[in-house]
Amino acid sequence: MRRMKILTWHTHGSYLYYLTQAPHDFYVLSKPGRPPGYGGRSGHIPWGDNVHDLPIEEAAHQEFDCIIFQDDHHYLEDQHRYLSAAQRSLPRIYIEHDTPRDHPTDMLHPVDDPGVLLVHVTHFNALMWHSPGIRTRVIEHGVLPPQGVAYQGDLERGLVVVNHLARRGRRLGGDIFEQVRAHVPLDLVGMGAEESGGIGEVLHAQLPAFSAKYRFFFNPIRYTSLGLAVIEAMMLGMPIVGLATTEMATVINNGVTGFINTDVGKLTGQMQLLLAEPALARDMGAAAKEYALERFSIQRFASDWNAALMQVAG
Repeated sequence: MRRMKILTWHTHGSYLYYLTQAPHDFYVLSKPGRPPGYGGRSGHIPWGDNVHDLPIEEAAHQEFDCIIFQDDHHYLEDQHRYLSAAQRSLPRIYIEHDTPRDHPTDMLHPVDDPGVLLVHVTHFNALMWHSPGIRTRVIEHGVLPPQGVAYQGDLERGLVVVNHLARRGRRLGGDIFEQVRAHVPLDLVGMGAEESGGIGEVLHAQLPAFSAKYRFFFNPIRYTSLGLAVIEAMMLGMPIVGLATTEMATVINNGVTGFINTDVGKLTGQMQLLLAEPALARDMGAAAKEYALERFSIQRFASDWNAALMQVAG
């Protein structure tokens, strides 16, 4: 298909990085000081030449082929405040990154325009959101495998990667992290990790080499979308331990690529097993990598996005 000019926002940096592997030009809105959601082309991520910083006051004067919203206020407020009437009539896509918050099954999605394509990042999200009369599509994550880094697993500890875990409470599993940490050695990294006694943020480009030494990856999250950090750990060859909820139940083959359960006590015992048996951890990690390379390849992801763009733009 032809190369397109796409306007979007910097909502989740890692996701935007993988999205921009698609063969199109992305214009990312920025504000002075680059507050959350308006970072544009900034930060430590190695953006490609197809990613362009666009000050928000200039947006209405540009020509685009498609607009991709990534958060409620982009769709409900920003398009009316910063975009022209002609731009608001362009082909539009809304990426839903999360599960519904107010009610797990009955919450209406804010997209109420049948002309907008609603893209869910997991089938679980699509299952739970209520969006009658709206075109929907699922595009599962795609991740670039790390280059020049291989799983070692020599450090007899588990790794948890969650941003601001202390502030985000039970939904992100802060209490589960504390419960398990009393019995299993765990290190927490991510923005604000120090608030929970963790190490702190590790830059995205440095995370594979940092993670490779840990025996396993633990995801304590109860209810949210499938985290890219889980897939990135699988691509590295790490065994995964997590809760058998949301999309995780379809991603981890229990006892083969890691362990999933709703019984935290059983998960704690299985983490201790991985610490005691490094060969088992290596075998599970190798199986996790093989599965991730097949299901979450960046080539499939880019192809799915081309298909979605073709659907809305023709």
